Amino acid sequence: MDENTGGGVPQFTTAEYGGKGAPPCKACGQPLNGDYYQVNGAQVCPPCTVKLKAQFPGDSHAAFVRGLLFGIAGAIAGLALYVGFALGTGLVVGFVSLAVGYIVGKAIIFGSGGVGGRRYQIAAVILTYSAVSLSAVPIAISMNGKHRNEAPQAARTAQTAESAPAPGPAPAEPVAKVKHSFLQSIGILAMLGLASPFLDLQDPAHGLIGLVILFVGIRIAWQLTAGKPMKVVGPLNAPDPAAI
Repeated sequence: MDENTGGGVPQFTTAEYGGKGAPPCKACGQPLNGDYYQVNGAQVCPPCTVKLKAQFPGDSHAAFVRGLLFGIAGAIAGLALYVGFALGTGLVVGFVSLAVGYIVGKAIIFGSGGVGGRRYQIAAVILTYSAVSLSAVPIAISMNGKHRNEAPQAARTAQTAESAPAPGPAPAEPVAKVKHSFLQSIGILAMLGLASPFLDLQDPAHGLIGLVILFVGIRIAWQLTAGKPMKVVGPLNAPDPAAI
């Protein structure tokens, strides 16, 4: 038996490494010897944790205002998309609500610089619903104008010329029409537009399907503006490979 080998008996007094060192930092790749942090589930060394915290976008009033402004622009673009699709194809398809929710959510996140949160989500919900519901106003106005133009003007003129007043008492005085100011008319149209998803329930099947699709579009905007918070756990202690 060779005295140097110890007869195949493991030498516990001598450190033997299996080729596995300390786990690397997910940011810089350096071995984690000592304290480390878990940043969103990834093991990161302290210097990289400090850098990540500095680079991570923080919420602020300015970020929210920028996100809100971009969200309003996205809602206007979504409304234009909805109206353009309906007037271009002659079909009012509720699935466009999904695209509107995506546009609004992405616009808010882009404007805020990646910051999300509850108030961003609430803004996304309001803007998505407003864009989809208010699109009913220009669609209805355009369709009503189209139907009026389709009636033959000559036929209406001939019918008026041939009709003679029937003998009898004088016709009653016409009821005076209520006149609204421009701002009042805009307000009434806006209220009707905002209520249009529920007014469509007069046709239960069509209205219910439209509401469900609108809810899905709102949910898309809600999820996109949730943000990705930076979760830091630590400091934790990495095992020393020399002690293994």
